[in-house]
Formats: sequence, C-alpha cells, structure tokens
Amino acid sequence: MLLRWQGLLSDWSAGPLAARLLPVAGLVLCALLAGLPLVTRSGLSLLILACALLWLLLALRRPSNGSVGEINGWILAILAVALLATGFSPVPAAAAKGLLKLASYLGVYALMHELLSRAPRWWDRLVACLLTGSLLTSVIGIRQLYGDTSALARWSDPNSVARGTVRIYSTLENPNLLAGYLLPVLPLALVALLRWRRPAARLFALACLVIGSIALVLTFSRGAWMGLVAAGAVILLLLMLRLSRRWPPLWRRLAPLLVLGGGALLLVLVVWLVEPLRVRVLSLVAGREDSSNNFRINVWLAVLDMIQARPWLGIGPGNDAFNIIYPLYQQPKFNALSAYSIPLELTVEAGIPGLVAGLGLVVVSLRRALHLASAGGAFAAPAIGIAGAITALAVQGLTDTIFFRPEVQLSFWFCLATLAAAPEPAPDRR
Repeated sequence: MLLRWQGLLSDWSAGPLAARLLPVAGLVLCALLAGLPLVTRSGLSLLILACALLWLLLALRRPSNGSVGEINGWILAILAVALLATGFSPVPAAAAKGLLKLASYLGVYALMHELLSRAPRWWDRLVACLLTGSLLTSVIGIRQLYGDTSALARWSDPNSVARGTVRIYSTLENPNLLAGYLLPVLPLALVALLRWRRPAARLFALACLVIGSIALVLTFSRGAWMGLVAAGAVILLLLMLRLSRRWPPLWRRLAPLLVLGGGALLLVLVVWLVEPLRVRVLSLVAGREDSSNNFRINVWLAVLDMIQARPWLGIGPGNDAFNIIYPLYQQPKFNALSAYSIPLELTVEAGIPGLVAGLGLVVVSLRRALHLASAGGAFAAPAIGIAGAITALAVQGLTDTIFFRPEVQLSFWFCLATLAAAPEPAPDRR
C-alpha cells in the first residue's frame, strides 16, 4: 500500500528534464553534502526541500520493485512511532514541527537511496563532496589557533577539571558539533584512501583524513574521542579479518588481537605523555567534580522523570516539544535543550517503542554492513567504513545529542542509504 503510488507517471519519460532528473538529483546532493558545515540553516533547508521534491518526481516516474527492505522497514517503523507520538503529545503543535523535520531528513535519505540504487557510481562523487566540505572546515578550525583565541576562550569552563583548554569550533560555532560532524566523515575518508586508485585522489583523501583527525582531536570533545577510538577499532578489526583469510588458522586468530592490543597500548602511551589529552581524559572519571559531568547527570535525572511520566509514547518528537516540557521537571539552574543522550532522547520523545525502533535500526544496519564487508564486492570497503561511522556515532551518542543536528544526521542517513542501496554481492566461492 505504501509503494503503490510510485510509478503513476511512468509514461512521462520524454523531454530533456525527465532524462536529466537523476544527474540533477546527484548535483543537489553533492551541494548539500559539501555545504553541510558551510551553508546557513536557511540554505540547508532549501537544499533539503529540493531533495524531497526531486525524490517525489523520481518515485512517480519509476514503479516500485515491491520490496521495502529491512533497513527501510525499520525507518518506516520509526516514522510511524513518531507519528503516533505526535498525535498523543501534550504539545502536538510543537511535536508536529519535530515530525516535519524528521520527514524532511527522510526525504534526503530517500533521494540518496534512489540515486545510489540506480547509479552506484555517484557514491564516490558524493563522498568526494562530503570530504571537500570537511577539509575546508578542518582547515578553518585549525587556523583559529593562530589568530585571536579570545573567542575560543568562551568554551573553556573555569569550573571544569580541564579548565583553560582551548577548543576549536570552525564554522559550526560549537566544538562538540564540529567533532560530531567530523566523526562519521573520517571513516569514509579512510575508505576513499583505500578505494580510489588515482594518486591525486588518494592524496586528497589522505589530507582529509589527517587534517580532519587533527581538527577532531583539537575540539577536545571527549565523546567524539571515544567514538573515534571505537570506529578505529571496528575498522581495524574488519580489515584484519579480511586480510587474514588465507593465513594459517593460528595467525588468523592471533593477528587481530595483536593489532588491537598494540593499538590500545599506543593510545594509552599517547594519552599519558600528552598532558592536555591526559587531563581531558581523566575528567571522564571525575564524576560530579567536573562541571560538564555534573550538568549531564542532573539533566539525565530530570529526563528519567519525564520518561517515567510518559513511558509509552513520550512527549512527541523534536526539540520544541522538549523545550516546553523539560522546564516542568528540570532541577534548578540546569537548563537544557536536549536529553544529552540519544537513547534517553528517543525514549523521552517517542517512548519505549521509539527506543526499540532506534536500536533495531542500528542493529540491522550494522548487520547489513558486516554482511557486505564479509561477502566482498564493490561495496565491501564502504561497508567497513560505514560500520565504523555508525559505531562512532553510537558511542558519542551515549552522552550527547549532537547527532540530531543536520550537519551530523545527514551523514548518518547517507551511510544508511549506501547500505540499503548496495546490491547483494555474489557469493565468494573461495
């Protein structure tokens, strides 16, 4: 029933515009991904609207294949739960804005899925545009260290264990947002470095990977650091499993463990020898003595009270609904714009069904990525990078909700569109 309307204009195949819809869609998506950290919110809104309209035209021109797919099924479940949560929300008008925002992001996902399903060659072009935007943003952020750092000082909390730390934020005006934006991009840069064959393209991917990693470290975002370490471990493990397929059984088992152990030891040494990193990492275990930790703990306690009051369908999607309901439960002097935890945010917005749907989408996506990575084929390398990107966002999302900003969330939808659109690889007879 959901797919029956697709292809109603399938006879409309003549004319120059109809023949060029797919390239136009690719160019619009390239502009969107390249401009994520550079374009204003109004500009992003226009590009997102254009993506939704282009997908509508493409869907009307091509009949559906009759299959929704596992990833798309979970996305539809999330949309259905959000619709119910909006209908039963205590502030339905505010929740409707959140629902509209979710639907607009899914319009971009649908266009990415349609484009990659019909023209997989666009994947490398989209990644190149995403890396271009990240490279410019990283350079601007690092350049901030060589100018007037007084503006950067406002992100230095005098009550924190890591007080005095200078954190860059580039064009995004928030170091945590900059780190969250770079987090899923860096695994894709590594994939591009391994996948692209031309020396100039590889050099570009290497520059994006190195400069982006430096910029992410200089944001001093603890959640992003943990996400980057988790992504590196996942990617390294999957690469070792692929490379060691023809090794003797003993080395096939020991090599991944030795590499991961050596990487962990090197990471511990770097953190211990570099004082700013050591101070920032030790603030993780400072408990309430660190102001950032104390703030999040108080917000989480208030959010748990909100969940207890409405456990099944929550308060409705979106930050507008949260900003109206949260003051009724907040502790004094602890204002917040979100739950600072993706699992808590999903539960407070759409109840337990929303949390289950979100976790189901992550599990299914990781399983699909692992299947593509192990089966080989053209999308094996992208699947490895995407598994790392999803893991990184999941780890960071345990203590932050930067994910819900368009600069971060649209990269996540690009990863899911890649997995959903990837053709089933032929079985490896070897």
